[in-house]
Amino acid sequence: MRIEFPNSAREDFRWDQAQLRIGSAPDNDLILAAHQAGPHHLRIQQDKRGWVLQVLPAGNRIYLNARPVRERAILRAGDILSVGDCRMVLCADEPPQGRKPLTVPALERCTVGLRVVAGPHSGRVFPLQEKLELGPHGRIPLELPQGEQAALRVVWRASQLWLESAQQSERYPLRVNGVVTDEVALLPGDQIGLAMHRFVVDAPGMEPEPEIVAPPAMPEHLPEEDAGPRGEVWWLIVTAAVLALGIALILLVRF
Repeated sequence: MRIEFPNSAREDFRWDQAQLRIGSAPDNDLILAAHQAGPHHLRIQQDKRGWVLQVLPAGNRIYLNARPVRERAILRAGDILSVGDCRMVLCADEPPQGRKPLTVPALERCTVGLRVVAGPHSGRVFPLQEKLELGPHGRIPLELPQGEQAALRVVWRASQLWLESAQQSERYPLRVNGVVTDEVALLPGDQIGLAMHRFVVDAPGMEPEPEIVAPPAMPEHLPEEDAGPRGEVWWLIVTAAVLALGIALILLVRF
């Protein structure tokens, strides 16, 4: 993960461990100013769910994409984390511009949707057929602070899903997974960010179907193998034969 501090002279912070401790005490991994954070304010851990944020008992309330977090939250690349007056953008390690685009034949396309996870449109899902425009000239307005204007479009191009910046804002750049861009091929799960707006690309039909692996065939074995070791079975057979022969001899002598 790479953490960027927008509108600040502070250099980016890179983190590749399973746990990140943030606070003002000197034993933290990422140290903030005392007026911004408590001594041990929060912790970010990586597990099978991804990045998990935990507010520590001594930490005050923090904000994730302008929403308060009191205990825990799941993070994704492109989120904005605010601790006091310190704003941090969580950026993906791999720039989206360097990824291989995903090609989907027209006959296999499913409906793609932009799920709004932060901003004035939060909770809505905007479906995409061939093209979806957001901004002053699109059907979905994008309000920005200080009267700024910006526009973007998501469009199918050569059987690939692309994000294009139709109008850029100098103050609020367009980001994908936290990385500034003006044009990039999108993949399912990408987060598009513009100021306080956050959109997640939902496109399950673009994801490859999981490969079904058949379990290995169990070796065939005889029922008596379940009864015990092979030698034990043969001793039982021999013992039974000896007993039968003994009984036959007794009966023959008696009669």
